[in-house]
Amino acid sequence: MDVVARHNVTERGVPDGRPMLFAHGFGCDQHMWRFVAPAFEDRFRVVLFDHVGSGGADPAGHDPERHGSLAGYAQDVLDVCRALDLHDVVFVGHSVSAMMGALAAIEEPERFSHLVMVSPSPRYTDDGDYVGGFAAADIEDLLESLDSNYLGWSAALAPVVMGNTDRPELGAELTASFCRADPAVARRFARVTFTSDNRADLPLVRTPTLVLQCTDDVIAPVTVGRYVADAVPGATLVMLEATGHCPNLSAPEATVAAVAAFVDP
Repeated sequence: MDVVARHNVTERGVPDGRPMLFAHGFGCDQHMWRFVAPAFEDRFRVVLFDHVGSGGADPAGHDPERHGSLAGYAQDVLDVCRALDLHDVVFVGHSVSAMMGALAAIEEPERFSHLVMVSPSPRYTDDGDYVGGFAAADIEDLLESLDSNYLGWSAALAPVVMGNTDRPELGAELTASFCRADPAVARRFARVTFTSDNRADLPLVRTPTLVLQCTDDVIAPVTVGRYVADAVPGATLVMLEATGHCPNLSAPEATVAAVAAFVDP
């Protein structure tokens, strides 16, 4: 299967415009950008895709060896760019996809003009002076729970990831998205996500970078956003007055405004 079909690539906006490539986080799919991506369709070639095992992507595209690290997912990003002949790309990555974008930009810096990291985390577990938000034992418990009961794990974790308890429909949407993912692929993707450590990669990024950090995020707390912004040379940090890990759903207007201010000439 070709790259476009494998990743369920969709394109909107200006066909010959500057490309803006949106990459979703763990447990999500490209539908999660529906409140953000349309704001750029009048002047960008907007490209969305699904990671293997998510959304409309082909789960058969998952390769346990290739996708055993975020580097394999970064190669998927580059494969999409090559298949569509994308250059001067504005890459917008949510959560773990922010690190995929960083790895892709390190490998092919000439292909990317801007990186937008939405709620990024280079490492989810605490390590010495680094505060990632979780103890190593917490992550292992989380992954063991996922392995034993994926649907139950999804129903319990998704509302925590989303936050915004006063808007339960957001947590319900994320739960449904988690449950639509291929369980076998999701289990592997979760382990890759939550055990990754990309701190050493951040200083290698040479692409202009925007870090969007929610003021209340239990998955990637404020200390993590500040760490990423300090580690990436010349990065800009914007704090969003938003709750939860998914401002593309919970605070789309603020997300759009911050991205537009960064990438529009």
